[in-house]
Amino acid sequence: MSDGEKKYWYNSNTSQVEFGFLSPSADRVGPFDTEAEAANAPATLRARSDAWAAEDAREDNWSAETDSDGKS
Repeated sequence: MSDGEKKYWYNSNTSQVEFGFLSPSADRVGPFDTEAEAANAPATLRARSDAWAAEDAREDNWSAETDSDGKS
């Protein structure tokens, strides 16, 4: 039995929490250690996505915020 079979997953197709490999991998998000963490998966994904988008925006604007020597 693999470790993922003993974890919780969020099914993005049904919006349900599952324990173990019940659904196809394309529909599963995780793994999570607890059922509560899995249930909170949409908020976790949204927060991570927002953080990555903000980081990308900072990187995209880096050259506009610095001079040719790389100084602000």
